Amino acid sequence: MNIFVGNLVWDATSDDLYALFQQHGAVSRAQVIIDRETGRSRGFGFVEMEDEEEGRKAIEALNGSEFKGRTLTVNEARPRETRGGGGRHQGRGGHRPRRY
Repeated sequence: MNIFVGNLVWDATSDDLYALFQQHGAVSRAQVIIDRETGRSRGFGFVEMEDEEEGRKAIEALNGSEFKGRTLTVNEARPRETRGGGGRHQGRGGHRPRRY
């Protein structure tokens, strides 16, 4: 199960996310999203949990909870939407998928 975690403090690390969610079950991966240009956190991340039931319990336990002084927003991640029109006139020099 892929979980979105928002409203993270700027100094939160992927290891912090991993440790927080590991209290609620087996974590496959935890990643804080970093801005490519500044190298700073973008204030959100994603956690993948192996078991869907454990993931749901983690969401229930952590959504609205406080982490390092901020109230977390935790919910099931939605699939990424495709960006751009898919044509040749995207304004960014052709079709290039965004990487985070």
